[in-house]
Amino acid sequence: MNNFTFVNPVKIIFGKNTIKHISGEIPANSKVLVTYGGGSIKRNGVYDQVAEALKGYEWYEFSGIEPNPHYETCIKAAALIKEKKVDYVLAVGGGSVIDATKFIVAAACFEDGDPWRLLSEKPKVTAKKAVPFGTVLTLPATASEMNSGAVITKASTQEKLAFGSPLVFPKFSILDPTVTFSLPPTQISNGVADAFVHVVEQYLTYPANALLQDFMAEAVLKTLIIEGTKALENPNDYDVRANIMWACTCALNGWIAVGVPQDWATHMIGHELTAFYGIDHAKTLAVVLPGVMTILKDQKAEKILRLGKEVFGIQSDSASELIDSTIKATEEFFHKLNIKTRLSDYGIGDEAIEKVVNRMKERGWKLGEKENITFDVVRKILELRK
Repeated sequence: MNNFTFVNPVKIIFGKNTIKHISGEIPANSKVLVTYGGGSIKRNGVYDQVAEALKGYEWYEFSGIEPNPHYETCIKAAALIKEKKVDYVLAVGGGSVIDATKFIVAAACFEDGDPWRLLSEKPKVTAKKAVPFGTVLTLPATASEMNSGAVITKASTQEKLAFGSPLVFPKFSILDPTVTFSLPPTQISNGVADAFVHVVEQYLTYPANALLQDFMAEAVLKTLIIEGTKALENPNDYDVRANIMWACTCALNGWIAVGVPQDWATHMIGHELTAFYGIDHAKTLAVVLPGVMTILKDQKAEKILRLGKEVFGIQSDSASELIDSTIKATEEFFHKLNIKTRLSDYGIGDEAIEKVVNRMKERGWKLGEKENITFDVVRKILELRK
């Protein structure tokens, strides 16, 4: 196991009827800005619960945060924070709203020019201050409610880049599984697939003798596999939704990442497909991951074998057959979630491959746990997924 330093200060409030606890977490006399997305929280009753919990506070709202949140939208919210002298923010939504809010609270305090520098010029440019915020999670997927990372899209240049800072850990996050009952099937599937790939990015590298992290990662993966399709079949099963919600949080809250190598090539390639073509983030991951596993199967062999045996329960005397069966089982899992896994399924082909490859080449990125996934390897991965 590698050396590590770990801290996660986020307070989790989990369970039924917990939105009312907002009032005990935000300091009295705070000026609050509520951030949210397209308005589903007004249809499912979450907005009313938040409004009730905020009685006695001076509060404002900012809506319209997109899936794959746009930098341009975030800047408008940051300006509102300055205008209203807001000193606390409450993000109500899924990973996109929470990701956006992390950038918003940092951008509102950024005094060194264009806040895009926090994404485009890292690690040289970092956040020095951020407005405190909490979250009410409505869509389990990204674990943004319990980590300090975010991904923001600049629509004007079709760039999607990551942002992170210890200053943007939520102060608290409320996780009520009942608010997920009204989610459309596509969002359920996307959330489960996203969390699944989050775990894989931290697990499917090479052995680091980190037994506990491996066991924890496998437990999260098995939970998502067992409960993911159940949520599609019976959307109002509280126990299923509770297990999924907590599994998605544990997939990327830092616990399984400590002391181990990480990959993230699937995400970096997938981000470009979203930036260029607007494909749902989780769907890009389902397209790319089987390609990464196939092209890098020799490098990842030991962990692919373990994934097959411990998570999918595959048995074979042939290591080669077991690896191929595990890659196939991974893709079939996405299919069980009704997620398509080929570029052609989304109407894109060679042009998309060249656009992604050229961007990787321009940036000089070398991806993967061994930094050996160069632009030419990215081309091989995507060619395999046509």
